[in-house]
Amino acid sequence: MAIRHAELDTSGEIRVHVETTCAGDVMDRASRLFAKLNMHKTRLRNGVLIYLAIRNRKFAIIGDMGINAVVPDRFWNLVESEMLNQFRENHFTDGLIRAIDMTGQQLKKHFPYITNDINELPDDISFSDE
Repeated sequence: MAIRHAELDTSGEIRVHVETTCAGDVMDRASRLFAKLNMHKTRLRNGVLIYLAIRNRKFAIIGDMGINAVVPDRFWNLVESEMLNQFRENHFTDGLIRAIDMTGQQLKKHFPYITNDINELPDDISFSDE
C-alpha cells in the first residue's frame, strides 16, 4: 500500500525486495537484483529498489540513472540514515515506509505523473533467498 501511495503522482517506480540472508556485499547483491527485477527498464530510468536482508540486518537503496541525476547529493544516504534510525528502535515497518515516502517525494518532484502513465513495475514486495 505504501508503494502504491508513493507512486500516485509520479511516473517513477519503487520496488522493495526482501531476502532472509545476504552472503556478500549488500550493494553488490542489490545491484544484481536491480537488473534481475528489470528495474533499469523503465522508460525514464527512474526506478528505485529498496533491498533488505533480514537475518543479516543489511539493506541498500539503488536508484536508476534518471533519478540519480536529479536527487540532491547524498539523498540516498539520508534515506538510509532515516531507515537505520527507525530500525535501531525496532520500528522496521516505519523505517521502510519512511524510505518509500521520501523516495516518492523525490519521484513526484522530478518525475510528475504523465497522462496515460502505466505502472511499469509491480508494486508488491518481492521475496527470494540467496
